[in-house]
Amino acid sequence: MLGTLLNAGAIVLGAVLGRVVRGPWAMENQLFLKLLLGLAAAAAGLRLCWVSLWAEGFRAGLWQLAFVLLAMILGKLTGRLLGLQKFSNRLGRFARERLAALPPNRTPPVAEGLNVGAALFCAAPLGIFGAVAEGVAGGWLLLAALPLLIKAVMDGLATFGFARMFGWGIGLAALPVLAFQGTIFLLVAEFAAPWLAAHQLAGAVNATLGLLVFCVALVIFEVKRIALADYLPSLVFAPLLTWWLR
Repeated sequence: MLGTLLNAGAIVLGAVLGRVVRGPWAMENQLFLKLLLGLAAAAAGLRLCWVSLWAEGFRAGLWQLAFVLLAMILGKLTGRLLGLQKFSNRLGRFARERLAALPPNRTPPVAEGLNVGAALFCAAPLGIFGAVAEGVAGGWLLLAALPLLIKAVMDGLATFGFARMFGWGIGLAALPVLAFQGTIFLLVAEFAAPWLAAHQLAGAVNATLGLLVFCVALVIFEVKRIALADYLPSLVFAPLLTWWLR
């Protein structure tokens, strides 16, 4: 839950700074921060994947990697059939349309900023990945919160820029983010995590999360456009395949 709280706090802080600080960030600072975020996502993803795969030895790690890759293939196919990425894209398109429709030289209603912020920040698959990672780990572990810390910085910077257009309303988007990601964390921690721990399947979920978080780094660096939302079902397939096939 630590990462979700920090994510919500970063949105509020970004809104405050966006109203107080005048002038945009220098481009070189934005590029440097983008580099740091990409490196942090790559490091967090690789670490989570490495620790989860090789904790029980090389041979077991190879089998686990095979299960995870199969889970990602099945998850991708399932996600595409369900239209998960298309739904995420629709939310992003809604936010862009609202931005384009803003009247010049006039602050829109508070609800407008809330709606746009909620659509943008809740549509990001990284929020779901991070909430699941925290739920599987349980407690208030900083390492488990790393994916959401990365998202917190990204959302905070976005809010900083949007605050000039939407006013304080964009900061209220912290509430739906807190509710959405917090609900995922509580459901995973309360129901999924005990079953995963009892059957020694947490590693399968964490390894899959690690690969997906690493893919976020590829998106940040604009190496490849990846339909991350379509891979969400792989978080279900990974433990089930490991349970059935190992």
